[in-house]
Amino acid sequence: VQLVESGGGSVQAGGSLRLSCAASGYTYSDKCMAWFRQALGKEREVVAAVSSSTGSTYYADSVKGRFTISQDTTKNTLYLQMNELKPEDTAIYYCAADAGVCGTGRWYQRTRYGYWGQGTQVTVS
Repeated sequence: VQLVESGGGSVQAGGSLRLSCAASGYTYSDKCMAWFRQALGKEREVVAAVSSSTGSTYYADSVKGRFTISQDTTKNTLYLQMNELKPEDTAIYYCAADAGVCGTGRWYQRTRYGYWGQGTQVTVS
């Protein structure tokens, strides 16, 4: 399984970016795809997740109403549209994947995700 993120960059506060995560080698029909981020000196935290089979989405409170997670199953690509960006959104953003639906009580658990991308830097000034 390979996850490759792209779309990071530098943007001013209030701006927008769209991250992409191209997935390959994943044979599970049901999977939970998520975005995490890690700011300098902080722990990695979940941002959003989507169940590939049901389309159910989940968001961290800090990004609700500003970020939108989506997927294109025909292209095996995960997206994160980030609007109204704030300096505190500055971090390395990682794509992650796990078999099975996300689940209300499990989507945010970092340890459940077995596959990770290399990360893409987002800087908001």
